[in-house]
Amino acid sequence: QVQLVESGGGLVQAGGSLRLSCAVSGRTFSNYDMGWFRQAPGKERDFVAAISWTGTSTFYADSVKGRFTISRDDAKNTVYLQMNSLKPEDTAAYYCAAKSGGTGYYRDLRMYNSWGQGTQVTVSA
Repeated sequence: QVQLVESGGGLVQAGGSLRLSCAVSGRTFSNYDMGWFRQAPGKERDFVAAISWTGTSTFYADSVKGRFTISRDDAKNTVYLQMNSLKPEDTAAYYCAAKSGGTGYYRDLRMYNSWGQGTQVTVSA
């Protein structure tokens, strides 16, 4: 397994932007598919975005498509989530997750075996 540490959360007004970062250590980062999930109070943890271990494939929830962008920098062992045009409904704790590369099922949180501690994103109206 790998260790993941998220950063970059905070309070922002609707329409604003934030960039989340997830620093990964412990194993070869480039071997892992990476995902972002979010969980609002009283709700289940939901898929947001994922990127393949090769960096050539990205996947997004319909609710964030066109507003969020996932990327990875293998030289820095870091995955990013650029969030633009934020809405109050984007308010949640955001979690970074890793799974073995090439196993598919990017949207299924059960496939991910390493998780960060989460970073809070709050979007005010």
